[in-house]
Amino acid sequence: MSQNFLADPDVLQDILDLAAPEPGRRILEVGPGLGILTSGLLDGGALVTAVELDRSLALRLSRTQSDAVERGALRLIQGDILDQKIPELMEPPYDVVANVPYHITSPILHRFLGAVPRPERMVLMLQREVAERISAAPGDMSYLSVFVQFHAAVRIAFLVPRDAFEQAPEVESAVVEIRTADPTGTQPRLCPADEDHLWRIVQAGFRERRKKLHNVLSRQLPLTGAEVGRILSDVGIDGDRRPQTLSVDEWLALRIAIGPLPDEAKR
Repeated sequence: MSQNFLADPDVLQDILDLAAPEPGRRILEVGPGLGILTSGLLDGGALVTAVELDRSLALRLSRTQSDAVERGALRLIQGDILDQKIPELMEPPYDVVANVPYHITSPILHRFLGAVPRPERMVLMLQREVAERISAAPGDMSYLSVFVQFHAAVRIAFLVPRDAFEQAPEVESAVVEIRTADPTGTQPRLCPADEDHLWRIVQAGFRERRKKLHNVLSRQLPLTGAEVGRILSDVGIDGDRRPQTLSVDEWLALRIAIGPLPDEAKR
């Protein structure tokens, strides 16, 4: 289950300092494990909803935190976070704090950022490579970094050595802070149809991320090479650039310039 338990008290305190739990603040913790982070969040006065996949760990946590459960400070759910209906689980505003199982990082980010209500802030322990990917600047962008940065501001807060865990993972880790731009969906950047249109274009671009943008889009979208060339010229994007060099704003400009695609206009 990708279980690597944090054992370094200094790293734990750094995470708690960044999470900054406050009395009455609603926090969703994904994968509480042995409950070390849970205890710190509860000590800060937060109201914690903890979702744990491992039944034995969930039972253990219900025993060690029985007082918090009884007074309503801790709500413990045994199950898969990807199966939970977040709008029913959490009332906004809320934060997410988690040592994310590394093999489900992308689905978790899509789950929390892809629909409202979004957490106002997330403090996540991630694989270092993924942390660097989602916080990347143009030049090293990926589909995932465009998606995350469209919805939020992300930064790497600090790195975590392998020996901070029991058992030590095979990869390095990092703690990131993600602040969402529109948690409740009251000021969306795009309507749902336009956002779907954006992701179709971004996904098309990154299917061949090492290739020139002009060639990729003309192969992956129902557009001719001449049409793609005109569109790129209109928005001032050199067709010889690679998809990973485009910023979020450039993808947004490209979506407008492309307009409805031929097969979308028939719907």
